[in-house]
Amino acid sequence: MKIRRFYGKDMRDALSQVKEELGGDAVIMSQKKVGDGIEVVAAYDKEPTKSAVQPQAQPQAKAQSSVTPLRQKSDTLSSQAKASPSLSEIIGDEGQDSLRALLEKQGAIPSQPQTTSEPGPQTQPVADPKPVPSQAQPAAQQGSMDDIRQELASLRNVLEFQVSGLMKQQRQQERPLHDYLIERLKQMGISESLAEEVVSYTPPNCEERDAWKFLLKLLANKIHTSNNDIVRNGGVVALVGPTGTGKTTTIAKLAAQYARRHGGDKVALITIDSYRIAAYEQLATYGKIIGCQVKKAATSEELSDLLYQFRNKGLVLIDTAGFGQRDARLIKQLDTLSQSSYASINHYLVLAANAQRQVMTHTLDTYGQIPLKGCILSKLDECYSLGEAVSVAIEQRLPVSYLTDGQRVPEDIKAADAKYLISCAARLYKQFALGAAKTQRAVNSAVSI
Repeated sequence: MKIRRFYGKDMRDALSQVKEELGGDAVIMSQKKVGDGIEVVAAYDKEPTKSAVQPQAQPQAKAQSSVTPLRQKSDTLSSQAKASPSLSEIIGDEGQDSLRALLEKQGAIPSQPQTTSEPGPQTQPVADPKPVPSQAQPAAQQGSMDDIRQELASLRNVLEFQVSGLMKQQRQQERPLHDYLIERLKQMGISESLAEEVVSYTPPNCEERDAWKFLLKLLANKIHTSNNDIVRNGGVVALVGPTGTGKTTTIAKLAAQYARRHGGDKVALITIDSYRIAAYEQLATYGKIIGCQVKKAATSEELSDLLYQFRNKGLVLIDTAGFGQRDARLIKQLDTLSQSSYASINHYLVLAANAQRQVMTHTLDTYGQIPLKGCILSKLDECYSLGEAVSVAIEQRLPVSYLTDGQRVPEDIKAADAKYLISCAARLYKQFALGAAKTQRAVNSAVSI
């Protein structure tokens, strides 16, 4: 196959040259705009016959042909078409219409308006429409390239999915126990990356029951806890987190536990929540029950003054407003905490353990603008799975300080224990995930029968 380039003032002129030089067997490979004209790349399998190939005219002949009337030029092309097979004769009417539609879609030639034929006297031939402006052709070419890129990306995604499926099948055949354990951990809520990591440490030639116990112990060893540091060490502590995670109730539980050990006069509560209705009144009610002072701060200056006023207290707990990760007011609140220059504030993030893994991850990314001392997992009594919270705590390397599992003050709070947390996660997995799987298998078997 040989390739030749043709240059014309527009696409119609270039195609005419291809037809005259190479005949109807030529294949259009590409077209692009160059200078004030169009460059067309055409390919042909064999040398064109002498009847199809027209000798190149001299410059004087080209100049003379440029001034030839349109009717005379069309008559010449018609006579040449009779001498050699044309492109339209080879591909037929339908192929010609398809080729023209493709070229119009790519912006190579202008589209022709549709006309309806009505009986009547013969009219004069209509002049050719004006060519598309040259500025529209690069946009059309760019659109075609974007479509090709999208198709290639879709094909790549499908191929990657198929390859991953083949690799998974191969892994199941080579290491069936490892794949089974990974699936169990994923059903428990553990992320796939963490599950593959811990399963890789499973001893070889280990039974399934022993391997499962080994994995649970390994997960427990990966969880960091702070050993009741708030009640044990005291200081200035601020609880932050999204709305509805139970920050105010958790503050009341911590204050009550500290007051039991050291007395109510050693505890002080501060709220900087000026958005929620009756936020101060709710905290003040807890303060009256515990027997501690409760104050409200609207700015960082007021917060610094109150911290100086409570400098002799053993524990000062700061209640913050709950905002979503995309709320602009959250940044203002975090600035208020970070600009308080009197005392060092220990920030603890309160996370609802029944939230989705992505929600907890994005929450950590947002509140990571301030240094976090640890986290408090709330609403354990409302969970159907704890693996998500365990995965986030391990992967983000965030210590777990306390666990809350109810609304009672101060009973429903305990210092975090890694073994207890993993045992709760395993118990929820057996209670809900395995039960649902057995029910689904029973339904599938009944349907198959």
